Amino acid sequence: MSFESVWNVLRWVLAALAAGFIGQFGRSLALRIIERRRKNEARRKAEGGALPVEVEKTRLKALQKIEKKRAKAEVKRLKKLNEKED
Repeated sequence: MSFESVWNVLRWVLAALAAGFIGQFGRSLALRIIERRRKNEARRKAEGGALPVEVEKTRLKALQKIEKKRAKAEVKRLKKLNEKED
């Protein structure tokens, strides 16, 4: 057996161990993140569903943007109707 074939086998063994290590701790991390989200959701529901200020601001901004687009589309539609009547 040459040094090259031993090194090749050793690299595969190390790669498998590294993948297992990453997989195990990745799973643990994912479970911890899921648990934290569940706790935060439960706490938010207990508080009456209040959203953080930043999220509420973002939501309001998005609603304003949608309303602005609707108003613009309505003006455009009315303008088109007026042009057809002429």
